[in-house]
Amino acid sequence: MPRHFDGSRVRAVRRAADLKQSEVAQALRVSDTAVASWELGHSTPDGERLPELARVLGKGLNDLFPRQGEPDLADLRCDAGYSQYQTKEITKTRSAGPVANAERGRRRLSGRFVQPLAQAYGVSVQELLAAQERSFGNDAHTCEPEVVPKELTAPASALPRSLAEKITYLLENHGYPGALPPTDEEIAESINANAGSSVISAAGVQALRTGSETRVTSTITEGLAKAFDVSPMFFQPNDEVAHQVVEGLRFLASIHQGDVLGLAARGAAGGLSAEMLTAINDLVSDIQHGKIPGSRSSG
Repeated sequence: MPRHFDGSRVRAVRRAADLKQSEVAQALRVSDTAVASWELGHSTPDGERLPELARVLGKGLNDLFPRQGEPDLADLRCDAGYSQYQTKEITKTRSAGPVANAERGRRRLSGRFVQPLAQAYGVSVQELLAAQERSFGNDAHTCEPEVVPKELTAPASALPRSLAEKITYLLENHGYPGALPPTDEEIAESINANAGSSVISAAGVQALRTGSETRVTSTITEGLAKAFDVSPMFFQPNDEVAHQVVEGLRFLASIHQGDVLGLAARGAAGGLSAEMLTAINDLVSDIQHGKIPGSRSSG
């Protein structure tokens, strides 16, 4: 729940602190007009400005801008002083999409974003995940938080369906923790290299990723599969294959959190195909023999 902003109280506290509107404006890097508008009740500052405004006025955040109820994801971000745009530096992605989607209750955070965001916001992983449940309209007190968000075990009806959604999903959830997702230019280069000719540009990839272009050839889908190291079938209208890929990504996330046995104990592998189970067995064997960089058994 957003904090309560009272412009008249801000004005009274500012005057009591013997500060001019221009001094407050300069400290917050806004115009004098903006501060005047806040105090008159004509507008309110963005939530992420409230912590700095309270500091400038010499008051505690909870004292000057109280909140009724528990915070959701947007509230935690604002209390930490981050705009949505700035969160891309925390998640190491090219946009604020992962955080924006979670705050709007559209798609839960990928597991690899949870710890960095919790650390940046100054809260525990459990507090962050509880706030996320509130963003989705759930009672966080009845939800058992887990490090790997539920979106990675979602039923087929909740899986990405359009080509744009699938590309975005992979950009947000694929790769090892801390690794940057590929850019549009890098994806285009991978597709062209796989095709052996120039079949798409970075602008073309952007069009596919944003949904402004939906027509795609088999050469491009094969190149996309190569770029993300997934089955080409993932980019076809096949929910079962999409489910397999999501389960595989969840498995890899658990590997890099050191929780392979915990994943098996939760029964997540039950929905995997025989082929994927064979691949998982091979992967676990490699981990046990230290062949996977970053795994617990590797030297």
